[in-house]
Amino acid sequence: MLINKPLLLTYLYLLIYILLSSGVILFNKWVLSPKYFKFPFPITLTMIHMGFSGVVAFVLIHVFKVVAPVKMTFVIYTTYVLPISAFFAASLWFGNTAYLHISVAFIQMLKALMPVATFLMAVVCGTDTLRCDVFLNMVLVSVGVVISSYGEIHFNVVGTLYQVTGIFAEALRLVLTQVLLQKKGLTLNPITSLYYIAPCSFLFLFVPWYLLEMPAMEVSQIQFNFWIFFSNALCALALNFSIFLVIGRTGAVTIRVAGVLKDWILIALSTIIFPESAITGLNIIGYAIALCGVVMYNYLKVKDVRASNQLPTETIPERTSKEWKLDKKSSDLYPNNNNGGNGPGNNGSGVNVNVDEEAPLIPSSRLSHIGRSQLSTHSN
Repeated sequence: MLINKPLLLTYLYLLIYILLSSGVILFNKWVLSPKYFKFPFPITLTMIHMGFSGVVAFVLIHVFKVVAPVKMTFVIYTTYVLPISAFFAASLWFGNTAYLHISVAFIQMLKALMPVATFLMAVVCGTDTLRCDVFLNMVLVSVGVVISSYGEIHFNVVGTLYQVTGIFAEALRLVLTQVLLQKKGLTLNPITSLYYIAPCSFLFLFVPWYLLEMPAMEVSQIQFNFWIFFSNALCALALNFSIFLVIGRTGAVTIRVAGVLKDWILIALSTIIFPESAITGLNIIGYAIALCGVVMYNYLKVKDVRASNQLPTETIPERTSKEWKLDKKSSDLYPNNNNGGNGPGNNGSGVNVNVDEEAPLIPSSRLSHIGRSQLSTHSN
């Protein structure tokens, strides 16, 4: 029996993505929780991630010369990089802060609002149109999240507001990525995106860190374990690259299924690892209702893309040989290809993907294949 190596490799990447995505979120919760590692400084943790990612990207580009740097002009930087970095930093900040107040399981349930937020931002920004079928799906998702919230045992208004604000910041980042990059025919690979986005996000986070966290850090007893923070930042960086590997080798449906599977695994694991993250029957019912709306939304987006001949129909092995590879000799700023379409991604993901994760930019030629609901980037 012949083994389809490209297909096995694709499933391996999906498994790595699911493990890393779940692991980073649980790791961050453990580090930030006042009951466990007791480091209640989410902005500081996010800045460590951004600083580490920026340094690694710099070394890969200038020392090992894995890829060539982009010829970034002042106009491109101020028009494209700055606004995306600002909303990326905000989404990570608010998303990580939510861990201090609400459980991982409830956070994953709230993330079902990602397609709602992205659709609303896209309509406001003019990149999508208000459609009755999509609007009804958004209502269904919202009703499900409300039911799930009502059933939450340890409901916390502050934590919920932080998470929802982070979701809308991530949604606006995704829409801006479409408006500012995709329509201009520009994109960055994962290394160059980190090279430009991570340092900029670090600087944006410095102001709230200086005002909110630095004074508290001066008077509190902080335990700083180098290996804990190094491994945490390394996992976040690895997750970043795994997201791009998954996007480059799979189609929209596969990514969405992986994202949904990851969410259920994460909810189950969080209740085992963190006993205080108990879930109720009403939580599950509400999340199931919201998930039905998300699945229908994903189906409509895939149907739209296929109808406009924007979603390739070849098999995964055939697609594998064609799509998204890093070429160290090529430019990192590519013109958009003929596969572009209905816009960016979650989370973010995050891919969901919910990119719950720190993926600053997704190649624009792949954004339309994933769908907005599946990319949300709160790595954290």
